[in-house]
Amino acid sequence: MVLAGFAFVQAQPEEIYTIRTKNSKQLKDFFRYTEDRIPLVSAHRGGAREGFPENCIATFENTLKHTPAILEVDPQLTKDSVVILMHDFTLDRTSTGSGRISDHTWAELQQLKLKDTKGNVTEYRIPTLEEAINWARGKTILILDEKSVPTELTVKLIEKNKAEGFVMIMPDNNAEAKKVYELNPNIMMEVFVANKDRVAEFEKTGIPWENVVAFVQHARPENPEIYSLLHERGTMAIIGTGRRHDREYLQGNKDIYRQIIADGADIIEADYAIEAGSEVLKLVPAKSSKSKYFKKVKLKK
Repeated sequence: MVLAGFAFVQAQPEEIYTIRTKNSKQLKDFFRYTEDRIPLVSAHRGGAREGFPENCIATFENTLKHTPAILEVDPQLTKDSVVILMHDFTLDRTSTGSGRISDHTWAELQQLKLKDTKGNVTEYRIPTLEEAINWARGKTILILDEKSVPTELTVKLIEKNKAEGFVMIMPDNNAEAKKVYELNPNIMMEVFVANKDRVAEFEKTGIPWENVVAFVQHARPENPEIYSLLHERGTMAIIGTGRRHDREYLQGNKDIYRQIIADGADIIEADYAIEAGSEVLKLVPAKSSKSKYFKKVKLKK
């Protein structure tokens, strides 16, 4: 399959697949549902696997060497108010540190190393959110799961780095989503819209549908009506596969990711992002109005 001037096959060494949205207008256009949309993968926690820790820039690069992907990451706040990337509120599982992140300064955290999905200590260190934003510019789209970071601070960091074109926020609820919209209507969000009732609840916020993509749930919905409701509003739908369907794939159901897209989903948030990407890309349409945003480039050393 050829798209945007390159074939969706294994990238050559030092090449990555990129998604390039330069401003908020392009980001909204990229995520606006169209019948020729390109199904893709959201790499949960950046696409961690053996040798590559969660929320790590080297892991992000490894994911993009294999598949175009957006990246779901997890900002947390240190004792001295530096925003870093780490999923847990504590250090023990994913680093050589221990205790709560909020009890440590950034200087202390810089001394630690990250662990991979098998618990092996790697050479990689904890990145700040700003480092991740600077790395992602021109490469991919980041989705920030808010965790412990106040919404106001997240919005300020996006604004400071002029990143409205490629950094999104995942608020916990509609009230937080409304706060993001009021602070900066150019920032896109991933919001939770699981069914018809949630569609109605979200519409009461007054936030335009063009400002969001919708996370439906962590499994294929029993009633696929939600997809048509979202698509009618020009909104793409995300299904999470980490709690169930990734295991199905590893157990031999090689069709599961393509089945989810066939149901009506547009984006798969997967722990095994590389594997999901290899399957989803088999469904890329021959022509798409979204292809202009995809490109394969050489990594800068």
